[in-house]
Amino acid sequence: MAAEGVELLADLDRLAVLGFAEVLRHLPDIARLRREVRRFLVERDVDLLVPIDYPGFNLPLARFAHRRGIRVLYYIAPQVWAWHESRARKLGEDTDLVCVVLPFEEERLQRWDVRTRFVGHPLLDREESASQPGQALGEFPILGIFPGSRRQEVQRLLPPFLEAGRLLAREIPNLNIRVARARDLSPSVYVGLGGIRLVEAEEASRSATAAITKSGTITLQLALEGVPMVVGYRVSPVTYAVARRVVRVDHISLVNLVAGREVVPEFVQGEATPGALAAATASLLDRDSPTRREQIAGLLEVRARLGKPGAAARVAEACVRLLGDGI
Repeated sequence: MAAEGVELLADLDRLAVLGFAEVLRHLPDIARLRREVRRFLVERDVDLLVPIDYPGFNLPLARFAHRRGIRVLYYIAPQVWAWHESRARKLGEDTDLVCVVLPFEEERLQRWDVRTRFVGHPLLDREESASQPGQALGEFPILGIFPGSRRQEVQRLLPPFLEAGRLLAREIPNLNIRVARARDLSPSVYVGLGGIRLVEAEEASRSATAAITKSGTITLQLALEGVPMVVGYRVSPVTYAVARRVVRVDHISLVNLVAGREVVPEFVQGEATPGALAAATASLLDRDSPTRREQIAGLLEVRARLGKPGAAARVAEACVRLLGDGI
């Protein structure tokens, strides 16, 4: 957005906090930023607010704007369907339209009278998505490791992911391992590589034979590339204890949520051990294995469910209609 000339009130790093326990330490700064944005909305006489995901910050902001007559189009809906009904009701009360990017979200949110429109997933607009899934097969297998885009994620997930890769390298001749670097993180965050290559995330996803990855949008990106994967995730003990009480979904990866079944294996918290991750990944690195073929078929199914390219254009059109007092 900055590259396109958007005026920034704050850098994204100010909001990139992961987990319940971690958020508590940043509450004062988040509260200050919320006051800044509210003041901006009033002083600039804003006509339309477009919150994007991040419900802890954006849901109260949407309510503030809506009560002052500012139109609100929520894009990339907060995953209220995974938490509790009260947030979904607030979303319906405080927005004029919610544009969702996952196919099952439209039906789920409409249960709570949220005016919703499925616009397709923006990853489909990426140039890489035009590639044929499952074609990244070179002479030697390549394991892509995707530990996340936040510093906290990388620090928590990279060590077990790397160890899993090293276990696989002992069993698979000529295995290449590549760690995906998030664009906004310094290479210094990625410690303990020991000669393993650190590459841009796009290069890692395009070249990988199989992947060990965190949950999140990266699983959909890998699905579009046809890269079989194993998903692992760890958070702080406090965050995990709270999440177990409030999260109401059967899967943590978006691939499995879109498919409505387990397409990719998931390992959470104490189950995300190097040994378990390596054992589940080994067959995916074998291009002739039935497990690999079966997962790629499931990834193609997920790809088909994500809609058609053009999500951004559909959202822009909806914004114009809202500004013109129509939907």
